[in-house]
Amino acid sequence: MDDGVYVGNAGKDAALDRGWLLGHFKNAGDPRQSDAVEIKWGVHPRGDERAQWVRGEERTALLVLISGRFRVELPGRSVLLARQGDYVVWGPGVDHSWGAEEESVVLTVRWPSVPGYAVPQEEDRTATAHV
Repeated sequence: MDDGVYVGNAGKDAALDRGWLLGHFKNAGDPRQSDAVEIKWGVHPRGDERAQWVRGEERTALLVLISGRFRVELPGRSVLLARQGDYVVWGPGVDHSWGAEEESVVLTVRWPSVPGYAVPQEEDRTATAHV
């Protein structure tokens, strides 16, 4: 019976969809489908970097460090997330990139959920690399 509830594990489910747990890209009828928000469980090996900067950002984003050391690059500013719970928020119009200084797990929430920001698959460096 479909009761509108989904129960899963972020680590296992993230591996199935490049880290993304919730957003516009999930199938209609799936409780994880949303045009309002996207949520990602990002697992990044040491040295992992975003293949290219996100330019023309239209969303607001919150990135929270779960474990590791993770650097977020913003125009004119570099933010190091080094302690569990460190986070950074940026809004529409703020381009970004990132790199994992140590093996890292980060939770990303961004809104609204809109298509057009994924790096093409052939440029992916890992299965869950894109924030």
